[in-house]
This record gives sequence, C-alpha cells and structure tokens, in this order.
Amino acid sequence: MSSAVEDRSVKSRRRFIGRVKSDKMDKTVVVEVVRFKMDAMYKKYVRVRTRYQAHDEKNQYKIGDRVEIAEHRPLSKRKRWNVVRLIERPAELS
Repeated sequence: MSSAVEDRSVKSRRRFIGRVKSDKMDKTVVVEVVRFKMDAMYKKYVRVRTRYQAHDEKNQYKIGDRVEIAEHRPLSKRKRWNVVRLIERPAELS
C-alpha cells in the first residue's frame, strides 16, 4: 500500500512553455501555449493555441514574457497552473 502512495507522489506534473497574454488580474496571468497537431483528414499540421490561467504570486510577469507553467492543485474555478520560471523577457519597445 505504501508503494502505491509513493508512486502517486512521484508522478511528474505536466509542464508547458507559453507567452503571457494578459496580466490584468491580481496574482494571475493568462498564458497562451501554442502546439502543432496533425489534422486527421488532411494530414497537415495545424497550429492549436490554448490559454491557461496561471498563478503569479508576486505579480512579476508582464505581457510578452515567455514562461514555463506546471500543473498544480486547483486554486480557483479556472486556475490549475502555476508559473514556474521566466524563460525570456522581450526587449522594451522604444
């Protein structure tokens, strides 16, 4: 029985890399993840984008940042992701 509990806790959580599209909410950012999926009929790769609401505890991520998000326990109705790290911050536009 203890091995089943250990196996469950070791299970890795899903992680995605995406771009912050909105930071208007308090402690929340909207991250857009782009993936390519093959169309079943035409056998052509189609761009699929999904928007996730992720927890940003310190309100430190801004629009345009590339971030890594990981699955987390539900924090609210739509927030099940947590921002893990900043990958890239774009240069400021002058």
